[in-house]
Amino acid sequence: MSGAANTVGICSNVNDMMPYQAGKPIDELAREYGLDPASIVKLASNENPLGMPESARQAIAGFLDSVSGQALGRYPDPNAFSLKQALATHYQVPAEWLTVGNGSNDLLEIISLAILDEHASCVYAEHAFIVYQLSTQARGARHIKVPAVDYGHDLQAMFDAIADDTRLVFIANPNNPTGTFHSGKAIGQFVQKVHAAYGTRVTVVLDEAYNEYLDPELRFDSAQLVREYPNLIVVRTFSKAYGLAGVRMGFAIARPEMTDYLNRVRQPFNVNLLAQVAAIAALKDKDFLEKTYELNRDGKQWLCEQFEQMGLAYVPSYGNFVLLHVGDAAAVNTGLLQRGVIVRPVIGDGLPEHMRISIGLPQENARFITALKEVLGK
Repeated sequence: MSGAANTVGICSNVNDMMPYQAGKPIDELAREYGLDPASIVKLASNENPLGMPESARQAIAGFLDSVSGQALGRYPDPNAFSLKQALATHYQVPAEWLTVGNGSNDLLEIISLAILDEHASCVYAEHAFIVYQLSTQARGARHIKVPAVDYGHDLQAMFDAIADDTRLVFIANPNNPTGTFHSGKAIGQFVQKVHAAYGTRVTVVLDEAYNEYLDPELRFDSAQLVREYPNLIVVRTFSKAYGLAGVRMGFAIARPEMTDYLNRVRQPFNVNLLAQVAAIAALKDKDFLEKTYELNRDGKQWLCEQFEQMGLAYVPSYGNFVLLHVGDAAAVNTGLLQRGVIVRPVIGDGLPEHMRISIGLPQENARFITALKEVLGK
């Protein structure tokens, strides 16, 4: 609890932190309300409603059935050699430019641990991913939170906010939880300006967890920006479009002088062996990725049409979720939970009248709309 008495010798910045609030698990809601877990719809954590791709499941099963499956009794390759080779080929970068993580959240923590301390500051946007704030606070660094414009990053204001002690700038693109997006041109211009003004003293982190949900014409080669600017780190994940949230796998692309420092603070076995096997298979599964994109595109369009018919305002989204204005979000959330529907209130992100809705399967989206109409009396 923020401001609580520190009785166990914890450093003050951690003592004042609030834990990250994850989406409510299905089993927890079932226990609370006496519901059948199979009847519950979860649209809270931006997971892929298709689940793990069959290619990844088969890769894990084949690995476990093979002689090499006995390797689970040993630690995984700490450097994830085979996975890095697959990623290097896919993104056309040297393997030594890659750092692996237990999900992209792990990479964000690794980056902040390597770069921030109590003498530094970090720039991030209002209504951006809450982990930027938490990781900055955990290092005892100074927060520079730049007000949002239309729920998104104000890149010029973020550049202007860089101070003498600033070492890190976080950009989520598309942004979570608001779904806003900046073009590759805008991002490239921002990184170029920061590099021209501050060299490698200020590192820009481009968090692209939802990149695969962008329409094809909006996608851009962020790895090319890393080739041009040594002050940039690109972070990606397999938890969203690739459907591997449960096994946890993320990676960062950066110049080798940066990956050297990231690996100094990275835990040596932070990506488990099955995650490495699954990620290699998923990376090659273009059909699954295309199916995921199309399902999300169609589901998002349908949900937004429903919101418009109900007279509800929402933020146009470039991710696999929509930020919806509902008024008293806490009360609406309780009503939805009672009906077996889990969504994500974003009160902690400074949006007490909004909730974030993940795009689900068609029947899950329809179930949510029915429950929402009941709660709102529409």
